[in-house]
Amino acid sequence: MEGTAAILISSQDESVRVNVPVSLLPPGCREGDILTIRIERDLPATNAARGRVSGLIEKLKNKKE
Repeated sequence: MEGTAAILISSQDESVRVNVPVSLLPPGCREGDILTIRIERDLPATNAARGRVSGLIEKLKNKKE
């Protein structure tokens, strides 16, 4: 950990390193702790965002006419 950032190192390949804000780490996390990280797609949120963007694009198209 360096200030407000932590450098996470993969246990499978130590050349893989990711900088992460310390604020995203679990409370009480310290240097040397082993973390489990899971990344998933959030399809409902993605679809909602696409809907909002499509609506904004349509609004812009209608303004030009």
